[in-house]
Amino acid sequence: MQHHPCNLTRRHFLAQSSLGIGGLALAWLLNEDKVLGAQGRPELEQRRFDLTPKQPHFEPRARAMISMFMQGGPSHLDLFDPKPGMARYDGQPFPGTIQYDNAAEASAKVLHSPWRFRRHGQAGTELSELLPHLGEITDDICLIRSMRTGVNNHGQSINALATGRIQAGRPVLGSWLTYGLGSESQNLPAYVVLTDPVSTPVLGVDNWSNGWLPSLFQGTVVRAQEPRILNLDPPVNLRGQPQERYLDFLDGLNRDHLRQRPGELDLEARIASYELAARMQTAAREALDIADESPTTRRLYGMDDPTTADFGARCLIARRLVERGVRFVQICTRNQFWDHHGNIRTALPASCRYVDTGAAALVKDLKGRGLLDSTVVHWGGEMGRLPVVQNERNVGRDHNTHGFSMWVAGGGFKGGMTYGATDDFGHHAVRDVVNHYDYQATLMQLFGLDHRRLVYARNGQQMTMTDNQPARVVQEILINGPANG
Repeated sequence: MQHHPCNLTRRHFLAQSSLGIGGLALAWLLNEDKVLGAQGRPELEQRRFDLTPKQPHFEPRARAMISMFMQGGPSHLDLFDPKPGMARYDGQPFPGTIQYDNAAEASAKVLHSPWRFRRHGQAGTELSELLPHLGEITDDICLIRSMRTGVNNHGQSINALATGRIQAGRPVLGSWLTYGLGSESQNLPAYVVLTDPVSTPVLGVDNWSNGWLPSLFQGTVVRAQEPRILNLDPPVNLRGQPQERYLDFLDGLNRDHLRQRPGELDLEARIASYELAARMQTAAREALDIADESPTTRRLYGMDDPTTADFGARCLIARRLVERGVRFVQICTRNQFWDHHGNIRTALPASCRYVDTGAAALVKDLKGRGLLDSTVVHWGGEMGRLPVVQNERNVGRDHNTHGFSMWVAGGGFKGGMTYGATDDFGHHAVRDVVNHYDYQATLMQLFGLDHRRLVYARNGQQMTMTDNQPARVVQEILINGPANG
């Protein structure tokens, strides 16, 4: 069926268009068809959503964050939290009660770590021999040994750390920060996700979901391999003026559609996403191109070693993105990469070799460029592991969300610090416990946001990330504690 140009509808134009940005932008714009035909809902106060920089509640210490998400649950007992007293119980019954996740494969035999720990840096932080490069930056990191979510499975604990609640469907931290602060760059997404070449983590795209916030605040996925963003370039015959004319025409259709539906906030956000996609054609290509990085920098990130090259490249791209004003970058490892229910003696060292070089290089590089003071760097998973053997034929450790470790650096966190403690067997956090909502409140504080005041009106409710949980800002791990306005 032929359509006369004068009768071309917005929907038909979008469906027929072969512009290169279509693969990126149409996914945002057409994701929820009901938005395109919905009538505007009246509001008492007109709201607008965009990525222009927003004023924080008070003076921030941090302006950007890079989160290295080690999905599966790195064993804190073998990496960050030495328990020398366990040696005399090794192979013996655990002297207490264990909260198992997988009772079918559980045992009560204590598993003392087979790896040596030693002190690093001026602070003397104890770390496993499996993380030699992390040992080089201990004076720049804050090691938290008392993390807790208390929900013993991957999905629920991921939700807790990422969204504040164990239930699915809520906005993640990166979405909240970009909603509250916008972006310093109007040519790149505010929130970028660098996925692993093998697979996405457990829960897939929910790890970077905007939930019920407007879709403008969801994470934009950048692939681990070229082309890192699909369909970024238009076909040859549409480059230059032909594309500009198409986009101008599309913008007119979009604006006419929006004028007929005043107050349709999701539609407005999707139009903004379309405009961003067009601007990304040049800016994203430049930001993601690491070819001009020096040989010294490439070696620093381990790009001369096939074992470390992939993760190192993504860490390097993360640095380039925050340099260019991206607010939040998430670097993911593949599905269950750290979920060592069995074969831990070979699997855990392999996981550490994959990430240790790049993670340490990221902190060194940010510091060398004067960016670490304003950039939060996070490394951690959704849980730790239990102090007893799981699967005696193929030794591993079961889940533990009652006490585990992660580290943070920069952006106002104290360096050279170890905070909190678990019990003598590393099962439960017992001193200076940091719950998931405490961690989120603390991060928001560093970005100049009060977690109780950053709200989103939804169905007559004032929604926050911490949602009336007893969240505290962990001032002890912050440099001078940001002044609260």
